[in-house]
Amino acid sequence: MSEGQYRIGIDTGGTFTDIVAVDRESGALHVTKVPSTPDDPSQGLAAGVAAIMGQLGLEGEAGAAAVSALCHGTTVATNALLEERFSSLGLITTRGFRHVLEIARQSVPEGYGNSYFWVKPDRIVPLELVAEVEERLDYRGQVIRPLDEDSVRAAGRFFRELGIEAVGVCLIHAYANGAHERRVREILAEEVPALTVSLSHEVLPEYREYERTMTTLVDAYVKPVMARYMSNVSQRLDPAVSKKPFLVMKSNGGVISAQQVTERPIATALSGPAAGALGAAVVAELAGFRDLVTVDAGGTSTDVCLIEDGQPHLTTNGAVGRFPVKLPMIDIVTVGTGGGSIAWCDAGGALRVGPKSAGAVPGPMCYPNGGDQPTITDANVVLGRIPPALIGGGIALDVDRARAGLTALGEGLGLGPEALAAGILEIANWSQANAIRQITIKRGIDPRGFALLSFGGSGPAQSAAVMDLLGMRATLIPPNPGNLSAYGLLSVDWVTDHIRTKVVYEAEMNDTTAAEVATVYDELSADAHAVLARDGVPEDRRVLVRHADVRYAGQAWEVRVDAPTGDFDRAALDEIVNRFHAAHERAYGYSYQGRQPVEIVNFAVSGYGRIERPRFQPQVAHSEDVGANLGQALDAARKPTRPVWFGDGFRDTAVYDRARLAAGLRIEGPAVIEEFGSTTVIFPGQFVEVDPHGILIVRPNAEGGAEATGEEAAR
Repeated sequence: MSEGQYRIGIDTGGTFTDIVAVDRESGALHVTKVPSTPDDPSQGLAAGVAAIMGQLGLEGEAGAAAVSALCHGTTVATNALLEERFSSLGLITTRGFRHVLEIARQSVPEGYGNSYFWVKPDRIVPLELVAEVEERLDYRGQVIRPLDEDSVRAAGRFFRELGIEAVGVCLIHAYANGAHERRVREILAEEVPALTVSLSHEVLPEYREYERTMTTLVDAYVKPVMARYMSNVSQRLDPAVSKKPFLVMKSNGGVISAQQVTERPIATALSGPAAGALGAAVVAELAGFRDLVTVDAGGTSTDVCLIEDGQPHLTTNGAVGRFPVKLPMIDIVTVGTGGGSIAWCDAGGALRVGPKSAGAVPGPMCYPNGGDQPTITDANVVLGRIPPALIGGGIALDVDRARAGLTALGEGLGLGPEALAAGILEIANWSQANAIRQITIKRGIDPRGFALLSFGGSGPAQSAAVMDLLGMRATLIPPNPGNLSAYGLLSVDWVTDHIRTKVVYEAEMNDTTAAEVATVYDELSADAHAVLARDGVPEDRRVLVRHADVRYAGQAWEVRVDAPTGDFDRAALDEIVNRFHAAHERAYGYSYQGRQPVEIVNFAVSGYGRIERPRFQPQVAHSEDVGANLGQALDAARKPTRPVWFGDGFRDTAVYDRARLAAGLRIEGPAVIEEFGSTTVIFPGQFVEVDPHGILIVRPNAEGGAEATGEEAAR
């Protein structure tokens, strides 16, 4: 055992906490999972780290020395926002702009038809908790009216008397000059030392007051939550392990240090799903697929992400729940169908599935001490799709209790338990398929040219059926699919994003303008270098990439393009414009080149700290290890058959141990492949192949409807 031999990834989900340790020398993966602890996620995290270290035989100071770093994906910030307990949150803004949250945007959420049927939800900060201060800047950052410090002190006393714990400061045009906001923070520190403060020019230094205000407020709200969480993590980990570098996944696909998390926690929203998408891209490329849709189906929800040419799509127009968060994040669509999603009947008597979930506590009906409403997991176990025990036998499932719950629900629908279970899974499959349609067909992309990569504990049991619904090329199931998000945490770089609003009109582009933009890029680059240096990233591992947000005059949205590297001059400005025309054509099918002037709105720099990526070396058997031919190799992996429901009845179905499946095997459906943490179902009319990396590749049978069992096909 050598020093710094293992990197540990921890992904906290709604039901389980998944842990992966990778041996930096051999590339070997070690995985485990423990139940999540929603009331205090740090307990599940610490238990998981202790479990994986025990599995590796790492104890005491010597064991901790073998750990190089811990990387964590968490939804603590997201969950705090979704709970919407904002009673101790306040806002400071420029006098005359206290209604910025009330005005918001005129758009109505999809599905309401028009504003007549939609009632605006309560504001994150009610009007009575908005304090105004005297000051004013113009859009260039020049002072029109100096900051009145007495008005700031009055605001501080106002919040202190009300017991406000966190405040967002969003002054008009502060993105262009943060001096007034910084002085506000200094005064608040004098008046209310315990107050948590977020400044808009630090959180989101770009224009659009409503989005900047909202992003700043949600950052302020989750700051104390994340600070307490990170403190709990440090206290619960073994003292020697807690001294190791602790990195947290960001929504944009990079990691940051624990210190930066407490300074800017909103950057970690949706960090767990982001890690899964990046891990999926790595695995899919090994299997020869660069265009794919990822489906991360866990216990409470399913996240889908589009990956083109090996890169996940990014967005700066994301949201957490109903709150817009205008920060770079991997573009993920979430639907409320996971293994714990509850089946129920609405007022009209129609069967529904989700979004309410049984979660980790109490869990599905079949769990020990489970809930009293049937879930997707209950439907799968009653149909024989998953075994009567999960995570290697660690959780015994009560099939009879699940069947009783389905029977009770089905009485009002006139359905038996098996027919109801099949209907529940059909609804869940279409829910996932519609989420995929949202990120493909609605954007002009044909999903039939893409593969589907399924992971998460509950995904592989259903994803091959989703593939058929959309006519996709294949379904990929990576080794240890329930732990792919945790593996993804070990495969990502440090990433820091820096942006500044500076509007440059095409008619005004000249050498002087180019020099001004060059200065902006230099300053943003210096900021990125400083952040990476603070995290200990060596200079030879840093890479900076320039971006620009561009639009046609009159448009209300921008398209992000990469900006040229090297010395920035007038030709570089022209190149940004040309790249924008091409990007607009790709995204929307048309461009206004030569017909409509262009505006560059924001300039940005992304700083990357390249890590030493672990080699993907899953433990996959080879036919020469288990027999002289593939038939013998299949025999070595066979488990007892069991009845599994397909179509309109049970079939005696071949079951295999994935850990013993040799590379090169082909198995015809129907079949079930079991492993620690997940189960893959191969439906009639499909076949699965095991590639050299141990990745399962499920495809529709070209002849259609092949009924040979895995055993018959191998022989």
